[in-house]
Formats: sequence, structure tokens, C-alpha cells
Amino acid sequence: MMDDILKILGRLVWAFIVSFPISTYAQHAVPIADSVDQHIFTYGDIEYLEDPTDQLTIEKISSREFENRFTSNTFYKPENKNRKSTYWFRIRIKHNSNTKKEWVAEFFDQTIDHLEFYSPLKSGGYKRTVTGDEFNFDSRITWHKNFIVQLDPFGDDEFYYYARVKSKQRADVMIVLRSQSWLLHYALDEYFFFGIFYGMILVFSFYNLLMFIAVRESHYLYYILYLVSLGLYEMSADGIGFQYLWPEWPAFNYYAPNLFLYCASTAAMIFSSSLLNLRKSNDWLFKIFIGVFLFRTAFLIVSLTIVPQWFNFRFIEMLPFLSIYYASIRSYFFTKYTPARFLVGAYSFVALAIMYKIVETANIDWKPIGELSYYSLGFSFVIEMLLLSFAISDKIRLLRLEKNEAQINTINQLNENQRLKDNLNKILEEQVQLKTAEITRNLALIEEQNHQLENANRQLEDQAQEIAEINKLLSRDNVQLQHDVAVAKEARVLSKEVDFEEFSAIYPDDDSCLKFISTIKWQNGFWCKKCNHMNYGDGRSPYSRRCSRCGYEESVTANTLLQNTRLPINKAFYMIFLVYSSNGRISSHKLSEILHIRQSTCWLYSSKIKKAMKEKAKTGKIHHADGWDSIIFS
Repeated sequence: MMDDILKILGRLVWAFIVSFPISTYAQHAVPIADSVDQHIFTYGDIEYLEDPTDQLTIEKISSREFENRFTSNTFYKPENKNRKSTYWFRIRIKHNSNTKKEWVAEFFDQTIDHLEFYSPLKSGGYKRTVTGDEFNFDSRITWHKNFIVQLDPFGDDEFYYYARVKSKQRADVMIVLRSQSWLLHYALDEYFFFGIFYGMILVFSFYNLLMFIAVRESHYLYYILYLVSLGLYEMSADGIGFQYLWPEWPAFNYYAPNLFLYCASTAAMIFSSSLLNLRKSNDWLFKIFIGVFLFRTAFLIVSLTIVPQWFNFRFIEMLPFLSIYYASIRSYFFTKYTPARFLVGAYSFVALAIMYKIVETANIDWKPIGELSYYSLGFSFVIEMLLLSFAISDKIRLLRLEKNEAQINTINQLNENQRLKDNLNKILEEQVQLKTAEITRNLALIEEQNHQLENANRQLEDQAQEIAEINKLLSRDNVQLQHDVAVAKEARVLSKEVDFEEFSAIYPDDDSCLKFISTIKWQNGFWCKKCNHMNYGDGRSPYSRRCSRCGYEESVTANTLLQNTRLPINKAFYMIFLVYSSNGRISSHKLSEILHIRQSTCWLYSSKIKKAMKEKAKTGKIHHADGWDSIIFS
């Protein structure tokens, strides 16, 4: 039973292998028929021969010696796997004498550096057509972005056609047999769609430039940079750039696609970083962007200067793309940043196009949308442009919402401030009114009191006149009486104990004290301590005297117990009086209690007084009967 099952499975596998299109790999002649506008040479339709010496000629290649040396192609489209070798490709075409159309052979890959196409001649031999992107564009017979060779009619015969390819970058040798009319129809449609695509880039760029001028948001400027770089990359990749922008600079064809792709990926990273606000919202992602940019830049510099074979390694652009894609997904699904949803959608379409390019690079025949699959990257870029524009609009919408919210908050705060200001002004107005009413009442009361005072003053004036007459009579007696009382009080103070109130009545202030000292100090006249001159004038301080000769000014308290004292002079007087009258026995605590001065201050000054009393007693210059003022002067 098991053996039968294995036999059945073996037959199924063999049937699958037999049914797989390997049989198509055997080269056969492709017939020309007016009913078929084009035929793409794939798999066994093409045979190839590698020439590592670069020495083979068309004569050798077309000879019987090399007839069986060609290898049947097993891929959808062959390529030059060894960039240092020259490759010969061979196709077989069966002509039709009844055809009413002219036919051409077209090479889709416009990046082939050097292409030689050999067409058979009726007289024998081959006609050589040389083209490639290493020549000026004007040298082409047919001005088309692809390489096109006219085929001569040959009745009903079958002929081999040879193509010699030499390219330092990957060259996909995809040959198409087309009628001239279908080529014109196809080219017009193709260039029409190219015009739409590049026109959209121009329109988007101009629109975003106007938006940048109006809004002054850097996102628009970065987006313009990305669009221009992307457009230049597409133009260099599909040959439009060589045809219209640098037709006389073929050497630039080798560098243009990768340089513009580098600019596009860099601009995309700058734009995405700005739109997603990574510098503020996600610092580590922003640092990853910087790291990817630096690595990509270093890779480009190394590939241009040290390792040239790295220059065409375009999959390095996956790093910037994956960085942007991850940042967009994280910003939308984790941080809920709504504009990022458009970036996720945009780069998802680009991811699908990149997947197709990877499949195409792997030589897998997979065209999900037919021949339009070749332009999948362009279609994805169109959708990407639309979605990125929506992302910018959504970003601006959020900024406007935040601005409006901030304005509303500002307006509410201003209204609240105005309300508080109005309430405060209202309270102040009420208080002003109350104060005004109170002042008005007080003014009325004052006016009434003034009126009463005026009446009282008139009465007092009358009484004053009467009193004045009496005072005239008493003035002489009062003068004499006051003189007697003053003499009596002064004598009492100098000899007896009195309280501070009575003492202050005689010496009420500093001026009276200084006047008293001045009277005693200079009772015998002024005598200058410096020049012994006796003429003087008033000094700057009260009761001081200035020598009229040398200008020396002597304070009234100089050379007294009151010199440099900080105590009120009348209290210092009274302290001298108390210490003197108690013969130095009064304590500093008692002095502090009487004079309301700190005890330490009373102790210091009373010690100074006691010292002066002892010095006077030693010299015999003091007598208790002389009075307390005898110790003031040193």
C-alpha cells in the first residue's frame, strides 16, 4: 500500500516537473505577426554567452564554432551577473513577408552603458548599431528613453539577432519585439503618464512652496526638498532625466540615480522627523535618525572614493525607510499622534512597491497588475505624495487647534482678569465714595468748629486786651520773681537732691545744657589751644567756637565729661548730678531705673564720673560745696 502511494506521488512530481515551463527555455524562433503588436523575450527566448576576455567579435560569435556555446536563459530576464565581463545575447526571429507593419527591437533597461545590436544583412554579415547611456543622447537614431533598433524585413526567413552588452552596473537585458505603430502608441501613453507624474510633482512642489510662504512652517520646505529629490531620482531611473536634463553629460547617468535616491531618503528623514516632532517628543528615535543619516552619508562617501562596487548597492536605502516606517507606526499606534496615520499609509504603499522591486531583482516573474507592475514604484510615490500632503494638512490642523485653544484660554484669562479688575474698581469706587462722604462730613464739622473758634477767638481777643493791660502791670514783678526763683532752683540743684522731672525743668533739652556748659567754660573768654589766640567766631556745631587765626574749632563739650558721649545731654547731666550728690554710692541699677537707660551704659558712664571725681579729689580741685557742675570740666 505504501509503495503504491510513493509511486503515485513520484508520478505527480514528474508530471509537475514536465508541465513546468522548462520546455520553453529551449530557444525557438519568435514569429512576426500583424495580429500581435509585441512580444517580450523571456526565459528560453534568449540565449547568452559570457565573454570575460572582451575579445570576441560578431564574426566569431555567429560562427558555427560558437553556435552551441550559448546558454539558454532560465530567468524571466537575463542580467550581467559578472560586471567585469562582456555578455552576448541571442534572439531568433521568424520574419513574415505578408506583414504590413514595420518592426523594432526595444531594450527596456535604459541604464546599459554600452550596447551593440547586430542585425543580419541580406548580403550576409551583420549591421552594427551602437548605443548606450555612455553616449550623448543626441546620438540615438530614435529619441526615446529606451534603446530602439529598427529591424529590416527579410521575407519569411528566420535569423539570429545578437546583442553585445558591457555595463559596470546591473543591466537587465529585457528585449521586446514591437511594431512601429504599437511603439508610437505605447510611447505616447508612457510619456503622457510621465507628464502627469512629473506634473503632479511640480504642482505639489509649487503648492507647498506657496503654503510655506503663507504659513512659514518648515514641514512644507522639507516636503518640497523631498519631492524634488524624488522627481530627480525617478527621472534618472527611467531615462527621462538623461533625455531632457543632461543629454550631453552621459557620465552622470552612473551617479545620478543613487545620488538623487540618497537626497530623497535624507529629505524624507528630515521631513518625517519634523512632522512627527521627534526632537521634542522622542529623543532616542531622533538620535536613531541622526545615526542612520550619518551612516548612510559615510557609506556614500566610501562608495564614491574607496569601494566603488558599493555604489550601486541600493538596498542600503532600506535603513532610512525602515527608520521612518517604524517611527510613523510608533507615533500613531503608541503615542496616538494622528498625523502619523498618513505616514503609515504612505510608506505602506512604498513598502509594497519595494517588495515588488525585490521580487523583480530576484528574477521572479510576478506581475500582479500586468505590465503596469513595472511602474509600481511610481504609483506608490503618487499615493505617497497625496498621503504626505494630507499628513502636513493634519499637522497644520492640529497646530491651528492648539493655537485656537491657546487663544481661547488667553481670552478667558483676559476676561477673568477684566472681571477681577472691574470688581476691584467697583470696590475701590465704593470705598472712595465712602471716604468722600466721610471727608465731606468732616469738612462740614470743621467749618462749624472753625466758625465756633472764630467766635471764641474774638472773645479771647477782647479778653487778651484786658489781660495785656494786667500783664503790663505784672510783668515787672514777674521778671523779678522769675529771676529769684531761677536763682533759688539752681542753687538748690547745685546743692541738693532733686528728681529728674524738676531737673528737666531747668535743663529741658540739649540746647539749654550746651548753653549752660558754654557759659561756664568760656566765662573768662576764649583761648585757642593751638595758637593761643583769643579772637574767635561761631563754629559749625551749636555753641562751638572757631579760632579766627588758625581756624581751629573747639566744641563746647571738648575736654568735658560730655565729650563723645552718646547719651542725651540732659540725662548725662542728671547722672553726673546723681553720682555727685550721692558721692558715688548710687548703683548702676538705680541709675538705669531712674534714667531708663541700659544698666551697662549707666555703669560705664558712672565709672567715668567717679574716676573724674577721684582725680579732682586727689588734686584738691573739688569741694562738695562747689556743686556737681565742678566735675564736668577736666
